[in-house]
Amino acid sequence: MKLAGVFAPVPTPFDEADRLDTGRLGAALTRLAARPLAGFVVLGSNGEAVLMDELESDRAIVAAREAVPREKVFIVGTGRESTQAAVRASKRAAEHGADAVLVRTPGFFKNQMTSDAFVRHYTTVADASPVPVLLYNFTALTGVNLLPAAVCRLATHPNIIGMKESGGDVAQIADVVSGTPGDFNVLAGSAGTFYAALAVGAVGGILALGCVVPDACVRLFDLARTGRHAEAVVLQRQLMPLTRLLGPTYGVPGLKAALLLLGIDVGVPRAPLSPVPDSALPALRDALAQFEEMPA
Repeated sequence: MKLAGVFAPVPTPFDEADRLDTGRLGAALTRLAARPLAGFVVLGSNGEAVLMDELESDRAIVAAREAVPREKVFIVGTGRESTQAAVRASKRAAEHGADAVLVRTPGFFKNQMTSDAFVRHYTTVADASPVPVLLYNFTALTGVNLLPAAVCRLATHPNIIGMKESGGDVAQIADVVSGTPGDFNVLAGSAGTFYAALAVGAVGGILALGCVVPDACVRLFDLARTGRHAEAVVLQRQLMPLTRLLGPTYGVPGLKAALLLLGIDVGVPRAPLSPVPDSALPALRDALAQFEEMPA
């Protein structure tokens, strides 16, 4: 499976009573499916998956599968702290129509999460998963790092087809690209270093920014792919204010607020997360207005 382009990690809608809202999820995906995105991720970190139980997760997958067109790649996050829980989640995701699963690194027992532990974990998941597996490294959230040496070992597994690297270490991305087979899909997870990741061999990105300015993200991908590097650098710089707001400044609540400003209602963040303060909205509105892709 070749995964090239921009993928949007869609937030999970919750209503004001803190219940999963599959209607809002389907509506959001239908709206975004009209944009030039390669596919979607549900139940990732932007999907607040760690705050959901298994029943909610399964319901979200079913609703999303109904809304995502078959020509778009449908990826489901199935990372869990235990290997067997990740296996079970991956099997259920496949049963509900996932094209591939995205499995974050377990990180609760940080000191024992060695490269050997990760290789055992992912090998067991990939052996059991009915659909292809993507590794997922997000050190800022998990506190552990899936190092290039371990990725290169795992890339030889026939059912591990790539990884999402959400760190900003471009040198680490370059090491992964250079040490893995040519058909191993390395996807950037940070919009702030998207162009740099593409320049060292990433084949695309899973970007929160792709939910709110998908055309701009796809244009950056196309500029880099066709060698128009000066234009790509300019666009990368233009994206940075919005990238900061949706990343380190406000995170998932900021993404949900930005989507609402665009007329895509994905509900409120799930506690313990809180909605962004009203004082944040002007900055979000101004950053979005630089692109004007999806008017409300």
